[in-house]
Amino acid sequence: METSKSLFSLKNDLGEEKTYEMLFTFDSEVTKKSYMVYTDHYVDKDGKERVYASIYDPSGEDQNVYPIETEAEWDVIENILNSIQSKIESSDKA
Repeated sequence: METSKSLFSLKNDLGEEKTYEMLFTFDSEVTKKSYMVYTDHYVDKDGKERVYASIYDPSGEDQNVYPIETEAEWDVIENILNSIQSKIESSDKA
């Protein structure tokens, strides 16, 4: 898993350009795809920061990002996020 703090812009479904911060990227052995996880730092009413994930081409040849296609992919991403959250919570207690 690679960690980066770079900013980038994407157009949303309404055609509006929004800025996001890259949190990390990873390749999945299960799906054989590369994913990027990012945020716009929006915090919901429960105090949780909104996080997004997309499929991307790490070679940079294809500059587009693509939506997550299956529940299996979401399971992989959620497992990674839960693992990171657990590590953060355990390090906060130390």
